[in-house]
Amino acid sequence: MAMFKNITIGQYIPGTSFIHRLDPRTKIIAAFLLIILLFMLRSFIGYGFAALFIFGIIYLSRLPIIFVLRGIRPLLIIILLTLSLHIFMTEGTEILRVWFISITIEGLSRGVMMGLRLVLLVMGTSLLTLTTSPILLTDGIESLLKPLKRIGVPAHELAMMMTIALRFIPTLLEETEKIMKAQMARGADFESGNVFQRAKNLVPLLVPLFISAFRRADDLAIAMEARGYRGGEGRTKFRELKFAMHDVYSIVFVIGFVLIISLFF
Repeated sequence: MAMFKNITIGQYIPGTSFIHRLDPRTKIIAAFLLIILLFMLRSFIGYGFAALFIFGIIYLSRLPIIFVLRGIRPLLIIILLTLSLHIFMTEGTEILRVWFISITIEGLSRGVMMGLRLVLLVMGTSLLTLTTSPILLTDGIESLLKPLKRIGVPAHELAMMMTIALRFIPTLLEETEKIMKAQMARGADFESGNVFQRAKNLVPLLVPLFISAFRRADDLAIAMEARGYRGGEGRTKFRELKFAMHDVYSIVFVIGFVLIISLFF
């Protein structure tokens, strides 16, 4: 159950740091460019520079590094599985052989790179939600999608759905933990047995979790209707988003960083 407390995506930590004060569109564009960069890197040096960049953002945002790193723990099984698949199923220069299983240099290298990519992806996307409030995130996504309105794309509704989905990740995980504790108090066992038995024991959680999720969604819809929400058509904003000079400098720096690292590493 402690695993659920380590999920950082969707959480927001208020602050007054330089990163917190950036325009949400700047942070969304930077996160998008970082994702592209991580899929283009071809060497460990490039991943090293990407890691330094992310840790620099953590330092500027004044977030606890331990808290951000804690978000990687739920991925450990996926990372180990990815590493194992690449190590044992990639052909190349053999360095060790046990029966019919061989470990190659190319497989080990590719597996470590894929693991680093997953870790940096989670850390980079977590920083976006950790330093941007849900309201600003919605406004930023809507503003970036606004040009698509000309071809009939409902920018506001899409932005609202994406933000609500992100915001409800920690809420649903907290609800899952409460249900697990309630069922454990009634004699349920979620911690003994092998992986398949534990997965089977989690099935009874799905029904109350879905009921709780639908109830929360219904309450949210009623609350939005009670406040006169009718979608984005004709809707005005109390605060209009405006790019400041530090936003321009930040975007230029990120674009330059991505171009240099992707071209040389």
